[in-house]
Amino acid sequence: MSRGIVTSILASMLFATMYYYTSLLTPLSGEEIFGWRMLLTLPCVTLFLVCSGDWHLALGVLRRIRARPWLLAGSAATATLMGVQLWLFLWAPLHGRSLQVSMGYFLLPLTMVLTGKLLWNEKLSRPQALAVTFAALGVGYEGLYHGSFAWETLLVALGYPVYFIVRRSCRNDHLGGLWADMLLQAPVALYFVVRGPLSAADLAAHPGLYGLVPLLGAISAAALVCYVVASKQLPFSLFGLLSYVEPALLVAVSLLLGERIGAEQWPTYGFIWLAVAVLIVEGAHHLLHPRQQPRP
Repeated sequence: MSRGIVTSILASMLFATMYYYTSLLTPLSGEEIFGWRMLLTLPCVTLFLVCSGDWHLALGVLRRIRARPWLLAGSAATATLMGVQLWLFLWAPLHGRSLQVSMGYFLLPLTMVLTGKLLWNEKLSRPQALAVTFAALGVGYEGLYHGSFAWETLLVALGYPVYFIVRRSCRNDHLGGLWADMLLQAPVALYFVVRGPLSAADLAAHPGLYGLVPLLGAISAAALVCYVVASKQLPFSLFGLLSYVEPALLVAVSLLLGERIGAEQWPTYGFIWLAVAVLIVEGAHHLLHPRQQPRP
């Protein structure tokens, strides 16, 4: 389980890096960045599967779809759900909506914990229950103060649990399933790249794009691989709770990009940071005493 915790934290750090990275890709739009990300990440994930000996997982998904064509509908659903989330992740920093998306990621562990308890009867440790309590206080304050949440917040908080539920139902909750999702997204990604306004003159004015765009694919592939591997190595609830690390980093990136947290929002973030602190302590305990932890 300790390996899963480290992998999850690494994924969060890579996603936060990519959150800031979009600001370096001027003049690309959010749709263009999404398109390039998918087209460049797919071969990276393919190479990883081949080198790691997991290519059979991707072939297994294709064989199952060939034997049961109705499974293609499930794969199309997961591809769409993931594609929308990846697009929003790249679109938000370019449109001043980073904090709204970050709040969605703060809410996400709560919705995933609820999903784990309702569907798989997973139990929480005492530190996890304490973290949920702190987070619930923060989210409750936000809801009472504003009365509602932004659409970006709800899309993240509610969309990802549905994505993981469908993946598990289709038995594609592994790297092969991720590869199949990305393959199905490739035509849409290609459309965004082809129709984008990026021209030779833009490239001449921003020569750094020749190196920055390919590096985007490498960072994206590493982040997604770590994320999916962690989701397999950890219980659903613990995996969800560790997701608090990512929005904490995303808020830091949002502040670097010029967004500001209003005074009325500090109680929300204060409670959530307490939840993050509890999870960090529990994660350190897992790392220092791995033999005392039950296997997922």
